[in-house]
Amino acid sequence: MAIASNWDFWLIPAITAGILAAIFGGFHVRALLVCVALGLGLNDGLIVNQGKKWAERPRPNSVESGLRIPDLEKASPRFLALGKPLRIQESRPKIFPQGGKSFPSGHASNNFCIATLVTVFYRRWGWLMFLPATLISLSRIYVASHWPSDVLISMLMGAACAFFTLAAAEWAWQRWGQRVLPQLATQYPSLIPR
Repeated sequence: MAIASNWDFWLIPAITAGILAAIFGGFHVRALLVCVALGLGLNDGLIVNQGKKWAERPRPNSVESGLRIPDLEKASPRFLALGKPLRIQESRPKIFPQGGKSFPSGHASNNFCIATLVTVFYRRWGWLMFLPATLISLSRIYVASHWPSDVLISMLMGAACAFFTLAAAEWAWQRWGQRVLPQLATQYPSLIPR
């Protein structure tokens, strides 16, 4: 769970996969990558960050005592921490806990945004993306960074953001695709594979 919860651990593989998909993928893969970038920009940049400022809900490990907080040892690059034992701490409530960090969960919201977009683009196997998205979301509860309600609502917010992003991108493609990229728009009348 500490590995699933740690974004630093997954950053290089995620960037590598995105670059390879952009280079070797076809139109629909690139359209998916654009939708993912737009969705994450909207979701993380606006909804999650503003939501944290608005809700100002402290994290469980800031207000509850005795919670077990597993984390990877410090290492750079982060995957080198795999060979080291976990660092386990116990939470101690703070007298004046920092607000604004717990709700919404960026990990849950962003991963469900990506999983929803992949599922819409690739219905046959795309739903498998919900497995790591769910694991990452649950890991945030396990490492005492979020309350269960934070994660559940954030998962729904991420999926809703994905549908909004997809609808906006499809509308833009239908409206301007023929003018900007006429050959591609003729060959691919929709961003989503049929």
